[in-house]
Amino acid sequence: MARKNRKIHKKRGSRTSGKGHHNKNRGAGNRGGVGMAGTHKGRWSWVVKKDPGRFGRRGFTMPPEARKDHLSINVGAIDQSLPELVKAGVAAKKGSGYEVDLTKTDFHKVLGTGRVTHRLTIRAMACSEAARGKVEEAGGTIILAEEEDVAGE
Repeated sequence: MARKNRKIHKKRGSRTSGKGHHNKNRGAGNRGGVGMAGTHKGRWSWVVKKDPGRFGRRGFTMPPEARKDHLSINVGAIDQSLPELVKAGVAAKKGSGYEVDLTKTDFHKVLGTGRVTHRLTIRAMACSEAARGKVEEAGGTIILAEEEDVAGE
């Protein structure tokens, strides 16, 4: 409720507004510090109300050696983009099907979303069971790079 005779209105015109000597009411120390000073002390209620996530740790950081940033591609996307892959030199027409070498690209793993309408022979570093099933159902195969290395030795 606003009141006309609050202390500030009563003290208007006086040099110190009831604070004693004029030097006592100056500086940041009188206001509790500059900036975020005191947010662990007298301004803690402000932190709790306005910025509750300011202090403490959240989440985790995965070690870089454990992180695997591998790209994956779906068999449906391979099947649809065969003309572009042939132009790029990643795929080639072999008989009644296509041979796709994903080891020449940035793609690491073949996933199983989408429809396979062509007979595909895909070379990749890894594949899911669903992808292998769909490619084999269409009459193709998936050759993993590790299997090739073992067969070549």
